[in-house]
Amino acid sequence: MNIITFILVLVAVFVIALGLMGLKIVQQSETMVVERLGKYNRTLSSGINIIWPFIDKPRQIMWRYVKEDLNGKSIIERRGRNRIDLRETVYDFPRQSVITKDNVITEINAILYFQIIDPVKSIYEIENLPDAIEKLTQTTLRNVVGEMDLDETLSSRDTINTKLRSVLDDATGKWGVKVNRVELQDINPPENIRDAMEKQMRAERDKRANILTAEGRKAQLLLESEGEKDAEINRAISEKQAQILRAEGEAQARLKIAEAEAEAIAKITQAISTKTNPENYLIAVRYIETLKEMVSGKDNKVVYLPYEATGILSSIGGIKDMLGGK
Repeated sequence: MNIITFILVLVAVFVIALGLMGLKIVQQSETMVVERLGKYNRTLSSGINIIWPFIDKPRQIMWRYVKEDLNGKSIIERRGRNRIDLRETVYDFPRQSVITKDNVITEINAILYFQIIDPVKSIYEIENLPDAIEKLTQTTLRNVVGEMDLDETLSSRDTINTKLRSVLDDATGKWGVKVNRVELQDINPPENIRDAMEKQMRAERDKRANILTAEGRKAQLLLESEGEKDAEINRAISEKQAQILRAEGEAQARLKIAEAEAEAIAKITQAISTKTNPENYLIAVRYIETLKEMVSGKDNKVVYLPYEATGILSSIGGIKDMLGGK
């Protein structure tokens, strides 16, 4: 009985072990490629799966792992694994030296984002998928940068990323891989080139500053000249209007004076006798006013009577005649 019990226990343990070996639990976003007697059989989906132990066997795939040692230095390890991650994977490639079109050696660091969409092809179409993607990225990057000058390389990161993604996506399609993005982290030219670029940049900035200063001075002078021009025009217009107004005022004043004199003559004519000429009266008044102005100065020592003084006397006599009897 003890031997039979022992045998039954061994059989039970063996059956349980076989059951555990045949039970495969696959996590979400992962898969397994199962081979039966060395030939592809099926691809396991996420969840609980049953395989035949010793007959069915998961196929391993090489994967790339990046770790840091105690000094903070990155260490790359490659190990085999029987589970294939279907999520997007990030590959941070080490720096590599590339030569631009103008023969400048530059160090470039790239990051690759890819995703396995066909696990069967990723295992059977390529021996070592991570190494293949890394080498393909490096060679493609050299080819793309080799067609550009250094200045174009530094200013055309989006162009380089687009070209790299297009080439890598086409090349890795037969491996069951989809390349989503390629990003350039750093582009480091040699130190002497960086110094020359900094000097050129400072010279360009100084040039732009001088140009902006000159343009500002030019604009200032133009504005000042336009302001002076507008001021001169406004002064000329104001002076013109002032002269017109003064002329109109003088004309109106003369007109009023003439009207007043005409009215005075008319009244004088009505007041005096019709037999007497009023012109003698007006001439006598003008002569008297003129003589008054001639002798009004303080420094006048000698007074000259005009030749027509006798006319003044006759005019005064005429005034006497006009006013005779009144």
